[in-house]
Amino acid sequence: MHLKSVTIDRESFPTDEFYPFSLDVLRRTPQVPFTTPVTLLVGENGTGKSTLLEAIARRAAIHIWQDQGRARCQVNPYENKLYRCISLQWADGPVPGSYFGASVFRDFARILDEWASSDPGQLAYFGGQSLLTQSHGQSLMSFFKARYAVRGLYLLDEPETALSPKTQIDLLGVLARMSEAGHAQFVIATHSPILMACPGATIQSFDRVPVEPIDYEETDHYQTYRQFMMDRSRFLKGNGDDEKAREPSC
Repeated sequence: MHLKSVTIDRESFPTDEFYPFSLDVLRRTPQVPFTTPVTLLVGENGTGKSTLLEAIARRAAIHIWQDQGRARCQVNPYENKLYRCISLQWADGPVPGSYFGASVFRDFARILDEWASSDPGQLAYFGGQSLLTQSHGQSLMSFFKARYAVRGLYLLDEPETALSPKTQIDLLGVLARMSEAGHAQFVIATHSPILMACPGATIQSFDRVPVEPIDYEETDHYQTYRQFMMDRSRFLKGNGDDEKAREPSC
């Protein structure tokens, strides 16, 4: 174990009106402990799990490979400021690590390819092949297998996004092997019932206020998938009336 817990300082929130500081779950959760090598953050979209994960990365000085050059229609001045209101408790001081986000992985892969154009040896670390020439799922697994063999803290935001169920099981094996080796710690925001089944992992639910650990079978994800598999026809009835698409605000 490297990271023992994250403490959220409610008193230092700069606003109560803007996301993520408007989230009740963050205002009423003083601390999230990490007691096992793999911790899974689960909850519905918009509950703050990915935002907290990114804040941990920023507070731990873990670089986020992100393209910041795009213009945006609307900007929330507080969306990336949560890291200023948290503190990290380490077992033996900070360790190196990495942040993986499905939305920023292509930025990393493109930057790596630019480096490799002048130094092809850079690719040896990832199996000797450009991440851009592989399928998205293959490139992700090449990255996971190479990066997580190194001691450190690994933060993953919805890694299942481009992975088939079979490849998710492969990733599950990587997580189990690396955490059992005793040098890697993982904190993962996910919607995948497959990844939630990681042996020995703690599941922290952001659907509860405050955040609290729950059993695998208690998660909405497990229950929804189980009910769907048992009687999928019930879920397909009455879904023909799609909500009208909203007009864009820009």
